[in-house]
Amino acid sequence: MKNISRRGLMLVLSSPSGTGKTTIANCLLKLEPELSMSVSATTRPQRPGEQDGRDYHFVMPDTFKSMLEEKAFLEHAEVFGNSYGTPKNMVFDALSSGRDIIFDIDWQGTQQLAQVARTDLVSVFILPPSTIELEQRLRRRAQDTEETVLKRMGEAANEMSHWAEYDYVIINNDLDCSVAFIRSILIAERFKRTRQPGLADFVNQLRQTNT
Repeated sequence: MKNISRRGLMLVLSSPSGTGKTTIANCLLKLEPELSMSVSATTRPQRPGEQDGRDYHFVMPDTFKSMLEEKAFLEHAEVFGNSYGTPKNMVFDALSSGRDIIFDIDWQGTQQLAQVARTDLVSVFILPPSTIELEQRLRRRAQDTEETVLKRMGEAANEMSHWAEYDYVIINNDLDCSVAFIRSILIAERFKRTRQPGLADFVNQLRQTNT
Protein backbone atom coordinates (compact mmCIF):
# COMPACT_ATOMS: atom_id res chain seq x y z
CA MET A 1 0.00 0.00 0.00
CA LYS A 2 1.30 3.44 -0.92
CA ASN A 3 2.21 5.58 2.05
CA ILE A 4 0.45 8.96 2.08
CA SER A 5 1.93 11.67 4.25
CA ARG A 6 -0.31 12.46 7.19
CA ARG A 7 -0.39 14.59 10.30
CA GLY A 8 -0.21 12.79 13.62
CA LEU A 9 -2.98 12.93 16.19
CA MET A 10 -3.30 13.33 19.94
CA LEU A 11 -5.06 10.31 21.46
CA VAL A 12 -6.37 11.23 24.90
CA LEU A 13 -7.43 8.60 27.42
CA SER A 14 -9.26 9.86 30.52
CA SER A 15 -10.98 8.08 33.38
CA PRO A 16 -11.29 8.03 37.14
CA SER A 17 -8.09 6.83 38.78
CA GLY A 18 -7.99 3.03 38.89
CA THR A 19 -10.15 2.42 35.82
CA GLY A 20 -7.24 1.05 33.80
CA LYS A 21 -6.28 3.79 31.35
CA THR A 22 -2.55 3.53 32.08
CA THR A 23 -2.57 -0.23 31.50
CA ILE A 24 -4.53 0.25 28.26
CA ALA A 25 -2.09 2.95 27.13
CA ASN A 26 0.89 0.67 27.75
CA CYS A 27 -0.73 -2.11 25.71
CA LEU A 28 -1.37 0.27 22.82
CA LEU A 29 2.23 1.46 22.88
CA LYS A 30 3.44 -2.12 22.45
CA LEU A 31 1.09 -2.74 19.52
CA GLU A 32 1.43 0.56 17.65
CA PRO A 33 4.98 1.55 16.59
CA GLU A 34 3.81 4.97 15.38
CA LEU A 35 2.43 5.82 18.81
CA SER A 36 4.45 7.52 21.56
CA MET A 37 3.57 8.43 25.12
CA SER A 38 3.32 12.06 26.12
CA VAL A 39 5.61 12.56 29.09
CA SER A 40 4.22 15.21 31.42
CA ALA A 41 6.05 17.33 33.90
CA THR A 42 4.74 16.96 37.44
CA THR A 43 5.36 18.07 40.98
CA ARG A 44 4.06 14.72 42.26
CA PRO A 45 6.60 12.65 44.22
CA GLN A 46 8.21 9.85 42.27
CA ARG A 47 6.70 6.41 42.99
CA PRO A 48 8.69 3.16 43.28
CA GLY A 49 9.58 1.82 39.83
CA GLU A 50 9.03 5.13 38.03
CA GLN A 51 11.84 6.69 36.01
CA ASP A 52 12.37 10.40 35.50
CA GLY A 53 11.98 11.25 31.82
CA ARG A 54 10.17 8.00 31.00
CA ASP A 55 7.09 8.10 33.23
CA TYR A 56 7.17 11.81 34.11
CA HIS A 57 9.53 14.73 34.25
CA PHE A 58 9.62 15.16 38.02
CA VAL A 59 10.18 18.83 38.85
CA MET A 60 10.04 21.07 41.88
CA PRO A 61 7.07 23.44 42.27
CA ASP A 62 9.23 26.49 41.54
CA THR A 63 10.42 24.93 38.27
CA PHE A 64 6.86 24.11 37.27
CA LYS A 65 5.80 27.68 38.00
CA SER A 66 8.58 29.02 35.79
CA MET A 67 7.51 26.75 32.93
CA LEU A 68 3.95 28.03 33.30
CA GLU A 69 5.13 31.62 33.09
CA GLU A 70 7.11 30.77 29.95
CA LYS A 71 3.95 29.21 28.42
CA ALA A 72 5.84 25.97 27.89
CA PHE A 73 2.79 23.75 28.43
CA LEU A 74 0.18 22.59 25.97
CA GLU A 75 -2.09 21.85 28.92
CA HIS A 76 -1.73 21.83 32.68
CA ALA A 77 -3.83 20.94 35.68
CA GLU A 78 -3.74 20.38 39.41
CA VAL A 79 -4.86 16.94 40.59
CA PHE A 80 -4.96 15.92 44.25
CA GLY A 81 -2.65 18.78 45.17
CA ASN A 82 -0.02 18.05 42.50
CA SER A 83 0.62 19.94 39.26
CA TYR A 84 0.85 18.30 35.83
CA GLY A 85 1.69 19.81 32.45
CA THR A 86 2.44 18.69 28.88
CA PRO A 87 5.48 20.34 27.23
CA LYS A 88 4.10 21.59 23.91
CA ASN A 89 7.15 21.75 21.64
CA MET A 90 7.82 18.01 21.61
CA VAL A 91 4.15 17.26 20.91
CA PHE A 92 3.83 19.61 17.93
CA ASP A 93 7.12 18.35 16.48
CA ALA A 94 5.84 14.77 16.66
CA LEU A 95 2.50 15.63 15.03
CA SER A 96 4.21 17.45 12.17
CA SER A 97 6.36 14.38 11.48
CA GLY A 98 3.32 12.09 11.34
CA ARG A 99 3.69 10.49 14.75
CA ASP A 100 0.78 10.01 17.14
CA ILE A 101 0.96 10.95 20.81
CA ILE A 102 -1.08 9.28 23.54
CA PHE A 103 -2.10 11.27 26.62
CA ASP A 104 -3.08 9.91 30.02
CA ILE A 105 -4.73 13.07 31.38
CA ASP A 106 -7.92 14.16 33.12
CA TRP A 107 -10.91 16.14 31.83
CA GLN A 108 -9.31 19.47 32.71
CA GLY A 109 -6.31 18.77 30.52
CA THR A 110 -8.53 17.46 27.73
CA GLN A 111 -10.55 20.68 27.72
CA GLN A 112 -7.36 22.71 27.36
CA LEU A 113 -6.12 20.55 24.49
CA ALA A 114 -9.46 21.00 22.75
CA GLN A 115 -9.12 24.78 23.02
CA VAL A 116 -5.70 24.93 21.36
CA ALA A 117 -5.64 21.92 18.99
CA ARG A 118 -9.14 20.48 18.52
CA THR A 119 -8.54 19.16 15.01
CA ASP A 120 -5.57 17.10 16.26
CA LEU A 121 -7.49 15.67 19.21
CA VAL A 122 -9.16 12.26 19.53
CA SER A 123 -10.56 11.79 23.03
CA VAL A 124 -11.71 8.59 24.73
CA PHE A 125 -13.32 8.37 28.16
CA ILE A 126 -12.98 5.04 29.98
CA LEU A 127 -15.64 4.03 32.50
CA PRO A 128 -15.33 1.29 35.14
CA PRO A 129 -17.87 -1.56 35.15
CA SER A 130 -19.10 -0.38 38.58
CA THR A 131 -18.04 1.75 41.53
CA ILE A 132 -17.48 -1.44 43.55
CA GLU A 133 -15.05 -2.74 40.93
CA LEU A 134 -13.34 0.66 40.80
CA GLU A 135 -12.69 0.65 44.53
CA GLN A 136 -11.40 -2.93 44.39
CA ARG A 137 -8.96 -2.01 41.62
CA LEU A 138 -7.65 0.95 43.61
CA ARG A 139 -7.03 -1.27 46.60
CA ARG A 140 -5.45 -4.09 44.58
CA ARG A 141 -2.82 -1.86 43.05
CA ALA A 142 -1.65 -0.90 46.57
CA GLN A 143 -0.11 2.41 45.51
CA ASP A 144 -2.11 4.74 47.75
CA THR A 145 -2.93 5.15 51.40
CA GLU A 146 -6.45 4.44 52.67
CA GLU A 147 -7.07 8.17 52.87
CA THR A 148 -6.04 8.62 49.23
CA VAL A 149 -8.21 5.72 48.07
CA LEU A 150 -11.25 7.27 49.72
CA LYS A 151 -10.39 10.66 48.24
CA ARG A 152 -10.09 9.18 44.75
CA MET A 153 -13.45 7.44 45.13
CA GLY A 154 -14.96 10.73 46.24
CA GLU A 155 -13.67 12.44 43.10
CA ALA A 156 -14.73 9.64 40.73
CA ALA A 157 -18.35 10.79 40.38
CA ASN A 158 -17.26 14.31 39.39
CA GLU A 159 -14.74 12.98 36.89
CA MET A 160 -17.29 10.65 35.30
CA SER A 161 -19.73 13.54 34.88
CA HIS A 162 -17.53 14.79 32.02
CA TRP A 163 -17.99 11.70 29.84
CA ALA A 164 -20.18 13.56 27.32
CA GLU A 165 -17.32 15.92 26.44
CA TYR A 166 -15.39 13.07 24.78
CA ASP A 167 -15.47 11.75 21.22
CA TYR A 168 -15.69 8.11 22.32
CA VAL A 169 -16.72 6.32 25.53
CA ILE A 170 -15.96 2.71 26.47
CA ILE A 171 -16.55 0.56 29.55
CA ASN A 172 -13.43 -1.31 30.64
CA ASN A 173 -14.98 -4.70 31.40
CA ASP A 174 -12.15 -6.62 29.76
CA LEU A 175 -8.64 -5.33 29.10
CA ASP A 176 -8.10 -7.08 25.75
CA CYS A 177 -11.46 -5.89 24.41
CA SER A 178 -10.83 -2.33 25.57
CA VAL A 179 -7.43 -2.26 23.88
CA ALA A 180 -8.97 -3.61 20.67
CA PHE A 181 -11.76 -1.01 20.75
CA ILE A 182 -9.38 1.91 21.21
CA ARG A 183 -6.96 0.53 18.64
CA SER A 184 -9.78 0.46 16.07
CA ILE A 185 -10.57 4.08 16.91
CA LEU A 186 -6.93 5.03 16.43
CA ILE A 187 -6.69 3.30 13.05
CA ALA A 188 -9.91 4.87 11.76
CA GLU A 189 -8.92 8.36 12.89
CA ARG A 190 -5.58 8.09 11.10
CA PHE A 191 -7.42 7.71 7.80
CA LYS A 192 -9.53 10.83 8.14
CA ARG A 193 -9.20 12.91 5.01
CA THR A 194 -8.24 16.03 6.96
CA ARG A 195 -5.24 14.23 8.50
CA GLN A 196 -3.78 13.21 5.13
CA PRO A 197 -2.43 16.35 3.45
CA GLY A 198 -0.61 14.17 0.91
CA LEU A 199 -3.89 12.90 -0.54
CA ALA A 200 -4.44 15.90 -2.80
CA ASP A 201 -1.15 15.38 -4.63
CA PHE A 202 -1.73 11.65 -4.87
CA VAL A 203 -5.21 12.07 -6.35
CA ASN A 204 -3.95 14.67 -8.82
CA GLN A 205 -1.28 12.25 -9.98
CA LEU A 206 -3.92 9.56 -10.48
CA ARG A 207 -6.07 11.93 -12.52
CA GLN A 208 -3.17 13.00 -14.71
CA THR A 209 -2.29 9.38 -15.37
CA ASN A 210 -5.80 8.70 -16.63
CA THR A 211 -5.98 11.71 -18.96
